Amino acid sequence: MKVAVTSQNFRTVTGHAGMTRRFIVFDAAAGSGVAEVTRLDLPKDMAFHGFAGGPHPIDGVEILVTGGAGDGFVAKMAARGIRVVQTGQADPRIAVEEVLRGEVTPPLPHDHDAHGHAGGCGCGHGAH
Repeated sequence: MKVAVTSQNFRTVTGHAGMTRRFIVFDAAAGSGVAEVTRLDLPKDMAFHGFAGGPHPIDGVEILVTGGAGDGFVAKMAARGIRVVQTGQADPRIAVEEVLRGEVTPPLPHDHDAHGHAGGCGCGHGAH
């Protein structure tokens, strides 16, 4: 099974999945552990927030693990056959291992002020 993790810095699980352009992709075979298979570093126009549609490099993964995602992003991924799992776990490999065990660390509270957002970013996390 292929599992992608949003990671803008290629070190930690990051949120705002719709804006993410960097993903770590793992192969998670039952009983064989979790192995990193590739890293995607996509151009700005490939972030789902403004993606025009069509085939995407993330296609083919079954699960996408992220620190945060809005309802619109979750729906876009579901239409591609990708299940989104939100986590508070910072380590990408551990986050994937937790998802496979069904023991996901609860996501951190969504704090726009920490990200420098003004109201109305459209991420789906309530009023600003």
